[in-house]
Amino acid sequence: MALTLYYHPLSSYCQKALVALYEGGTPFTPRLIDLSQSDDRAALAAVWPLVKFPVLHDSAGDRNVAESSVIIEYLDLRYAGATPLLPANREEALDVRLWDRVFDLHVQSPMQAIVADRLFARQDDMQPQRDALERAWALIDTHLRTSGPWVCGAQFSMADCAAAPALFYGSTLQPISPRYPNLLAYFDRLMARASVERVLREAQPYLQFYPFCDQVPARFLAPASPSPAV
Repeated sequence: MALTLYYHPLSSYCQKALVALYEGGTPFTPRLIDLSQSDDRAALAAVWPLVKFPVLHDSAGDRNVAESSVIIEYLDLRYAGATPLLPANREEALDVRLWDRVFDLHVQSPMQAIVADRLFARQDDMQPQRDALERAWALIDTHLRTSGPWVCGAQFSMADCAAAPALFYGSTLQPISPRYPNLLAYFDRLMARASVERVLREAQPYLQFYPFCDQVPARFLAPASPSPAV
């Protein structure tokens, strides 16, 4: 198999790349990386010295591709599925890239700051980050009034790949208010998408390590194991 993805199922940016791979039905070898293990860190450093995932290794071209958005564009270029994740029309592609940036920079960034604050017990004031998420919800809801069913219209795109983990984790930190009905409806459509559902199902065994696991809706958690018979 030509493609190997260095990743962790809990990572939001890895989930973004996984959604794209599953959308295209692209065969790949998963290489799970546990950053607490020196061997895994060394394996990741060998393909990307910054030791950040996801990284896609393509043995056919002897190429390592880092950064989730670049990975998705590379897949679209070299291993396109039935439906492209970036439109051929360059102006339409700009819209997809814009909304990809919105989800990465204006949802993922404040979300990750809040998570890091709890993970490292910093106890900083995270209200500015929560306010940033609320502004993002308002922006996305307004956009979705005239766009749909997906972020950039009728076709599922890289923007939706970015939206899935961003909204999943972001909504556990700053719940999406009923004031944003378009965003709520989109969130439900997105979570029901087969590729997204698969990514979240594969993340279930690791969600216990998410610092805000107690705020993840029950529908996304693995069923509790039955108690052993006494």
